[in-house]
Amino acid sequence: MRIEDIPKIIAKELNVRAAQVEQTVTLLDEGNTVPFIARYRKEATGSLEDEQIRTIEERLNYLRGLVKRQEEILASIEEQGKLTPELKSAIERADRLTDLEDLYLPYKKKKRTRAQTARERGLEPLAEQMLAQKERHGDITKAASGYIDPENGIETAEDALAGARDIVAEQTSEDANIRQEMRRRLWNEALLVTELQKDAAPEDAQVFDMYREYQEPVKTLPSHRILAINRGEKKGALKVSLTFDQEAAVNRMTGRVLTRPSIWSDKLREAVADGWQRLLYPALEREVRAKLTEDAETQAIHVFGVNLRQLLLQAPLAGHTVMGLDPGYRNGCKMAVVDPTGRVLDFAVLHITGSDSAKKAAAKTVLSSIKAHHVTLLSIGNGTASYETEQFAAELIRDNKLKDVHYLITNEAGASVYSASKLAKEELPDYDVVIRGAVSIARRVQDPLAELVKIDPQAIGVGQYQHDVNQKALGAALDAVIESAVNHVGVDLNTASPALLRHVAGITATTAKNIVAYRDANGAFSGRRQLLKVPRLGPAAFTQCAGFLRIAGGKSPLDATPVHPESYALAENILDRLGFTLSDLRDKDRLAQLVLKRRLLTPENEEKLARDLKAGVPTVHDILDALVRPGRDPREDLPAPLTRQAIVKLSDLKVGTILRGTVRNITDFGAFVDIGLHDDGLIHISELSKRRVKHPLDVVAVGDILDVLVISVDEKRNRIGLSLKRVPEARAAAQK
Repeated sequence: MRIEDIPKIIAKELNVRAAQVEQTVTLLDEGNTVPFIARYRKEATGSLEDEQIRTIEERLNYLRGLVKRQEEILASIEEQGKLTPELKSAIERADRLTDLEDLYLPYKKKKRTRAQTARERGLEPLAEQMLAQKERHGDITKAASGYIDPENGIETAEDALAGARDIVAEQTSEDANIRQEMRRRLWNEALLVTELQKDAAPEDAQVFDMYREYQEPVKTLPSHRILAINRGEKKGALKVSLTFDQEAAVNRMTGRVLTRPSIWSDKLREAVADGWQRLLYPALEREVRAKLTEDAETQAIHVFGVNLRQLLLQAPLAGHTVMGLDPGYRNGCKMAVVDPTGRVLDFAVLHITGSDSAKKAAAKTVLSSIKAHHVTLLSIGNGTASYETEQFAAELIRDNKLKDVHYLITNEAGASVYSASKLAKEELPDYDVVIRGAVSIARRVQDPLAELVKIDPQAIGVGQYQHDVNQKALGAALDAVIESAVNHVGVDLNTASPALLRHVAGITATTAKNIVAYRDANGAFSGRRQLLKVPRLGPAAFTQCAGFLRIAGGKSPLDATPVHPESYALAENILDRLGFTLSDLRDKDRLAQLVLKRRLLTPENEEKLARDLKAGVPTVHDILDALVRPGRDPREDLPAPLTRQAIVKLSDLKVGTILRGTVRNITDFGAFVDIGLHDDGLIHISELSKRRVKHPLDVVAVGDILDVLVISVDEKRNRIGLSLKRVPEARAAAQK
């Protein structure tokens, strides 16, 4: 592979044009960020999505590393004087690191091996004689006797034969073609077998009981099962191994080595069997287990990333004064009231699970705060005592006829992490750590994106086995998801926290703090170009970030749109061609006329406009869309989260009931849905659709509001089975 071939290889993998990849690689090499390239360089990339650009970036790094490794390997083998034209060609054709390392293995410096010792004793010619298999008649003992050398530890002919066998064993186990074939067979034919350890802790034995005596083909193991088995093995609860037809494997390898009948056949069979059992099989077993884990982790990270993006992009419940309730038993329920901008108005600690008098006092405090601050929404954390807190809220709403007050259960994962963080201390210095958690629970329904970016994404809890995967890879993937989500929505430059700003393309954590410091010292930004006055924010960073930062009510109406400052002149020309001016964007009636005119524009109209203005069609299209929605949050188009006024009890739940719920988490095996209980119900993948579903993400997303049918209730284990595919039939049956 040559470095110049990389764009063509990636283009073929992604089924796009090579020119698109070449332009994208150039933009990446120039230091442009993925969000900037995806949004503002569509003409160059052919309108590639940010996910495609990230894949290009990932594959580019991998393939460049592969080329570098090829060069290192070629230099190393050439230095040894063993580089043949055939070997060089094979190395240059290799397109995977695994294949490349297979080719290099025989020439790689290793720890001292039995074969190396035998070579040092002068037994390599005997091994080569064995492999040549030229002698059909004769005495192998006599042939080996010529290698007896007591000074080198070769006392007998059998010692010489044993050393030669060690060399043959190593050579056959390192043969690239043999390794590739046996690796492929192991993947296709091996079984992963688990056994519950006799000395496993009782709680672990219960958790991993399904793997007490379990086996499954390697090729069909789903990622969540692999990670579960790995966890059990790490805890010492499970013994894990591969089973494979060893005899068939040895026969296949022997068939590759034995090319003709000779006096060496038996010794070669022994050597091949030894090479398989002692060298190749253990190495491939480790490799298969490692690859299973790597693939499972990649899938888990992908699912976590998709879930996180959907969670971050949930519709904000803007305009509400929210009371956050962080449930608890012994230490009470923490309460915090925040206004529509997130400012704390009130706080208290309530004891709603104690005596009747304590509960009445709590109700009085909450009711007083609701009326004093015009609270319209209660956000209840889903942790310990969540059910009792929900019961308390539902009774309070019912008994006091609070028609304008609703509540919802909020995933509180990460609230305690945030409340004890340095960031929380800086944002809420006047409040105790326990109150900060309630503030977070309140704020995250007002603007999930702005609040959740303050929390380590691993703590948000919308993945599967997130603590069992490579944390560095997980962190990098989730940071990319957050960056993508933040830049998709855009950030209000005059209200955003440093935690939110640092995820904007081109802005570092230091620059984010400098922006806030400049804002605090000089007042609100009135135009995007003021950013150039911020310390350590130069022209390059400005180019990357400016389009993603919004200023409501700034000097230019375009500052409130996704239009990049580099295209302001183009935007004004577009408005002029349509018969409008910038000031019309702030006039409700004129804006309505612009919206109507935009709807009437055909793709042909857009192309002509782009030609007339000597601009790219994608840029003109995006500017037109931005002009008709100045200051609009793309999340406003999503359905609002589901709120309630009455509680659902597990004891009242009956099989056959249809309930409305919100998807909280998605895994490889199904979707967890909040139906108003402490514990979410599970829609198993088999209950999502009547058609075959490859993955739950193909059918549902985090935040979706669904009608689901209760198909099982296990009160002892607090488990509720739900179905999505059976809802239409249940409704039809009910109507009859």
